Amino acid sequence: MSEVTNTVRFVLDGRIVEARGVRRTTTVLDYLREHLHRTGTKEGCAEGDCGACVVLVGELSEDGERVHYVPVNSCLQLLPTLDGKSLKTVESLQRADGRLHPVQEAMVACHGSQCGFCTPGIVMSLAGLLQTVRQPGRAEVNDALSGNLCRCTGYRPIVDAALQAAQAPAEALRIDDAADRPLLHQIRRASEPLYGLEGDIVTQPVLRTRKGSEFVSPATVDELADYLLKNPEATLLAGSTEIGLKVNKNFERPERIAYVGQVAELRRVQADARSWRIGAAVPLAEVQTLLAEAYPDFAEVLRRFGSPPIRSTATLAGNIANGSPIGDSMPCLMALDATLLLRRGTQTRELPLTQFYTGQKCNVLQSGEFIEAVRLPKPQPGEVFRAHKVSKRFEQDISATLFALRYRLEAGRFAAVRVASNGLAPSPARVPLIEAALEGRAPADVTAAELDAAVAASFQPRDGLRASWRYRALLARNLVLQFVEDAAGVEETAR
Repeated sequence: MSEVTNTVRFVLDGRIVEARGVRRTTTVLDYLREHLHRTGTKEGCAEGDCGACVVLVGELSEDGERVHYVPVNSCLQLLPTLDGKSLKTVESLQRADGRLHPVQEAMVACHGSQCGFCTPGIVMSLAGLLQTVRQPGRAEVNDALSGNLCRCTGYRPIVDAALQAAQAPAEALRIDDAADRPLLHQIRRASEPLYGLEGDIVTQPVLRTRKGSEFVSPATVDELADYLLKNPEATLLAGSTEIGLKVNKNFERPERIAYVGQVAELRRVQADARSWRIGAAVPLAEVQTLLAEAYPDFAEVLRRFGSPPIRSTATLAGNIANGSPIGDSMPCLMALDATLLLRRGTQTRELPLTQFYTGQKCNVLQSGEFIEAVRLPKPQPGEVFRAHKVSKRFEQDISATLFALRYRLEAGRFAAVRVASNGLAPSPARVPLIEAALEGRAPADVTAAELDAAVAASFQPRDGLRASWRYRALLARNLVLQFVEDAAGVEETAR
């Protein structure tokens, strides 16, 4: 394995690209357009909403025989995160003999493009879908396109094109990466940290400026912990769905960035009889699949969290650490009694998520400490979990509020009740007064007036950009009331 310093290396269509002298906050989109002149990839919103910039990022499978691709919003991804990976753009789909990819051919045949600005991103989203789902249904196509906006065509001809393209032979749909695989082996990043003469860990930067600013990509959790202990002010980067916004919209340039996407331990899910241990770098798409059967409402919340390009990069730990008052995953995790595994140097501690926040975007993390994993209990016999998010747009939008409820019914009465919400307080939180209004009560005995009183006593009224307090309070009451009525129906059915 050759070593190149201060250079981002990735594979693009059968060749190794070496990006030298670029800023650590250069986005993949900007590098494609300004340096490689691959202008098929477009900039629309620069926020990860419109999908005009979608590309496919590939990594070698564990056996090294295949490349696993995920759709990515290139406007948000920082170029150094590509180090050791492969990249496919809309220009990559055309065969050497000039033939178009079946998705491109179907878009032409079904009149799926008008002005064409959004078309490259749509094509890449659909090509990515067909790498993993051989015969998608309409619902799967709609989900794959949930992050692609088109102002011209409506979406029917685009969906028709996807379904038509899916009829092509598997070999025609498969991205041609035969020439990429040996090159990916050549530039594969080291899986172990480097050590100095005295046995101390030496973290090599992917990029470092003359002024000392740097982008590092640790190989192990020990290396990451050591680096953060020495550089506690460093910005942790996982999916870049938040930091990419700060770079694009606020023009922030963090002095030190530590990327966790190459830390193998943080990308694993471990399970025992009672819980899952979800590493801090596990993408939401994987968590969604993991929870689909056990907690379908939670999986649906994650599906609506964002489009496939967002879910393929964003992480639970990133959503938690960001600490938005309207963070979607936290109410679900709190209602399920999730805990956080926190790491500082060689020391670890486990903390209930309900004790993590101290205020709006404030938490208990110490200097140099980070979230190593999320421990999520598995469902136990008799437990019921419900969650629902309300937003202006059903998909791809932030919450007005989200409520999550977990309970058991014992002799027809609520027991072990957990209720959590977002959007009503400075941070997501449990709601003890609503829990008390349900605990020990039969579903049919819970009244709207009692829930109104519990909501009024639990939160400080305040209006927000997304919803007024009056609207949010009404939503809070109605969401819990709907869960209660559903519980009453379940109890009646059981009889």
